[in-house]
Amino acid sequence: MQETRQAARQRRRRRRLMVGTTAGLVVTGLLVCLVMTMQPDREEDAGRAPATAVANSQESHPPTSSGKKKSLAPSPSEISASPSAGAKKPKASPSPSPSPSSASPRKAPATSSLAGRIRPKSTYQGVATVYKAGVGDGACSYGPSGDMMIAAMNTTDYETSAACGAYVLVRAANGASVTVRITNECPLPCAPGQLDLSEQAFAELAPVSTGRIAITWSLLSPSTPGTISIRYKNGSSPYWCGIQAIGHRNPLARLEVRTSGGWRQLARTDYNYFLSPDGSGCGKAIRITDIYGERLTIEGIALRPDVVQPTRFQFARH
Repeated sequence: MQETRQAARQRRRRRRLMVGTTAGLVVTGLLVCLVMTMQPDREEDAGRAPATAVANSQESHPPTSSGKKKSLAPSPSEISASPSAGAKKPKASPSPSPSPSSASPRKAPATSSLAGRIRPKSTYQGVATVYKAGVGDGACSYGPSGDMMIAAMNTTDYETSAACGAYVLVRAANGASVTVRITNECPLPCAPGQLDLSEQAFAELAPVSTGRIAITWSLLSPSTPGTISIRYKNGSSPYWCGIQAIGHRNPLARLEVRTSGGWRQLARTDYNYFLSPDGSGCGKAIRITDIYGERLTIEGIALRPDVVQPTRFQFARH
C-alpha cells in the first residue's frame, strides 16, 4: 500500500516537470520569435549589397594587380562594348549639312591642286632659247597658229600639258618684254624654268643670233578677245573620244563630262586632249574649270571629230 502511494507521487512529480519544461520551451520560442521579428531583414540586405556594388562599379574600381588604380573614366570602347544596365547609349548629333540652295559657287582661289607648278602671282627665273616654230603647231595639238608669239615650255613645267594655252609674260635683263602663249613642249635638256621661244618672240627680247638669254617670267590672265572653242579628237565616237578646249584665257585645271551617274573627270594626255576610254559622256555636256576655280558648263557641242566648235563662254580675267 505504502509502495503504491510512493509510485503515484513520483508520477505526479514527473508530470509537473514535463509541464514546466513544455511551458519553458513555449516561452523561449515566443521570445526567439519576438527577437527575430525586431531585427532587420538580413537576407534582403545581403542581396542589396552586391547590386549596389555593381551599380557603383563605374565610379570606384579596385586597383589592378600592378597596384595602379584604374582610370575612373571608362574608355569609349568600354562604354560601347558593355553599357550599364538600363543606361541609354549616347547618340551622336550629326552636323547639319548645308542645303543645296545655300551652297556657295565653286570659285576658289588658285591652289596647288588646281594651279599645279605654274602659279599666279609668282615669278620664275630661267633662260630663253630660240627655235624655228614653223606654222606654230606643237605638242599641245592646237594646229597652225595665226599669232607667232608662242613658246615651248620645258617638260617639267609643261606638266603633262597643264601649261598648254597659258599666257606668259617674259622679261629680259635689258628691260625688253614679250607675251607668249604656250603651244609646245621643250624636251630635255630643257631645264625647269626654261622657255624655248619662236624666232618672232625671241626677236622682241634680243637678236635671234644671241640664241640664249637670262629671263624671268610669270603667268598672265590677259584681256584677249574671243571665246573658248571645243574640239573632239579625230576618231572620236560614242565608244571612245578625246576632247580639247581651245582659246581659254586661263590654264585649264580639269575637264569633265556629264554621264548618267553625274559628272566624270577625264584624264589629261601630254598631247592636250582629255580622254574618255569607254565613251562615257562623249557628245554630252562638258564642264571645264580653270586654275582659279571658275567652272563653265558647255552644252550643245556635237560629237564631230576634228571640228573646232566655238562657244559663247570665256573665263574671267584675273
